[in-house]
Amino acid sequence: MAKLILSMDGLVLKEIPLTKERTTIGRKPHNDIQIDNLAVSGEHAVIVTILNDSFLEDLGSTNGTLVNGNTVKKHFLQNNDVVELGKYKLKYIAEPGAAQPAEKADFEKTMVLRPSAMRAAAEQAKAMAAGGAQPQAAEAARVAALQAVGTAAQAAGIAEKPAAAPAAPPPPPAAPRPAQPLGAIQIISGASAGKELELTKPLTTLGKPGVQVAVLTRRPQGYFITHVEGANQPNVNGQSIGTAPHALKDHDLIELAGVKMEFFIKA
Repeated sequence: MAKLILSMDGLVLKEIPLTKERTTIGRKPHNDIQIDNLAVSGEHAVIVTILNDSFLEDLGSTNGTLVNGNTVKKHFLQNNDVVELGKYKLKYIAEPGAAQPAEKADFEKTMVLRPSAMRAAAEQAKAMAAGGAQPQAAEAARVAALQAVGTAAQAAGIAEKPAAAPAAPPPPPAAPRPAQPLGAIQIISGASAGKELELTKPLTTLGKPGVQVAVLTRRPQGYFITHVEGANQPNVNGQSIGTAPHALKDHDLIELAGVKMEFFIKA
């Protein structure tokens, strides 16, 4: 998860994880990151986080926003970028999740039954058979011994499954989850008219840097378009989408950076 490190004059004040889609920065108390300093405007800037990407936007502040010493209006944040607001600095740190893969975690929790315990169980069953016990009784003794070993292991906090115990019938297969429909963009106007772009990636950037930029995100709920850069927001079906992510529907018409395009769901 990405985070910001707030500091002033080289002194780290706190770390702020970017857990929200919109993180506001300003002097007023309602901001997610409040900086009580007269050099900072009441609503100074906002950071929009979409999946693993974060975008900084200055909200028309009086003294402006600097990134790595340069004044910016819109900026795609990179690891170790430093945002300056007056005497305060916000260092952007892009950190991948440290969660351990489930397969590895499950593997480390599984322990093979010890060979010595397996041999002891087999020898006990063989001794009963040699002593005249019925085959069914010998098998029952072998299984009981294996289960005893498994119970002891569980008491020690390790989940074990006796390899020789009768296997239970497998559960019926779960019904497959329906695949998420694949979206695409068809360019209608401009030099690339007729071109089609499949939206297979979680995030696709569209537009012209410095003019107007938007991102299309693929989520479990469907496709969304979000304004990133430019004085005006993109239009969908002739209406401005505003600053919040806008859900796209089949055959929506998008106008971005002077280019018209159609969003549609592929069969």
